[in-house]
Amino acid sequence: MVHRIIFYYQTFTSLQPLLIKNTVVTHIHVSSIHFGYDNDNKAYIHLNDDPPTTNKFIDVWKQLEEASKLGIKIILMVGGAGGAFSRLFSNFDIFYLLLVDTIRKYPFICGIDLDVEEPVPLNNIKMLISKLDQDFGKDFIITMAPVAYALENNTPGMGGFLYNELYKSKEGQRIDYFNTQFYYDFSSDSYETVINNGYPASKIVLGMTSSMDITNSKKIVEQLSQKYPDFGGVFDWEYINAPPDGEKDPYQWAIEMNTSMTISNPSYLDMIINYLYSYYN
Repeated sequence: MVHRIIFYYQTFTSLQPLLIKNTVVTHIHVSSIHFGYDNDNKAYIHLNDDPPTTNKFIDVWKQLEEASKLGIKIILMVGGAGGAFSRLFSNFDIFYLLLVDTIRKYPFICGIDLDVEEPVPLNNIKMLISKLDQDFGKDFIITMAPVAYALENNTPGMGGFLYNELYKSKEGQRIDYFNTQFYYDFSSDSYETVINNGYPASKIVLGMTSSMDITNSKKIVEQLSQKYPDFGGVFDWEYINAPPDGEKDPYQWAIEMNTSMTISNPSYLDMIINYLYSYYN
């Protein structure tokens, strides 16, 4: 089992609840990067509404580095709503260099998430993936965040291109996993439709929002984990509101998801039991 447990992290509340030994969280997707020009027409890169290096993010980066030391993979998300890719490709050499410099400034960032929610030519996405692969190497994680229907039916997603065509290309094979937004059809059937359409379960992460009922979510995750031994994992948008307790204890969502994914995996349970036995004896 791939066993990804992913938080999207845009509202920068404290990560302390998950910064523990043997944390079950595997990835944090830091959201989100955008590009633009200031009043002097100078190109900028922003994390949400401010430069990534601004003082307001000092503690954020410190906690993300601590998370990385605990084994959590830190992924930088580009896009979502707001036109990031249109701006990126309008002056690619300049904006891409700002992106590269940001990633290199924080070397614990080990991947990038391309959340394309605006019309973009497929060749531009391929070019971007190739550049990232060239500049950061094969171990650098590259992910995307399509809506579920774009993988179910080979219809254009919000980016206006076919993910099926991308996935079959050389560049598409470089994508480590798809953080698939199952927000509008969160079901086992929808996930299975994606798999039956030619995508391996190991690359399809089941995406949910914090507003979804956690009891139903746990049931679906357990079902899919039982059906697909290489089930690709789960993500929640976003950390601050993660159910059942939201900001009070967002880590509880990760515990619940971990239990649902491992309950049907005796070998993993045996490992936990053996660890607890050796710890207390």
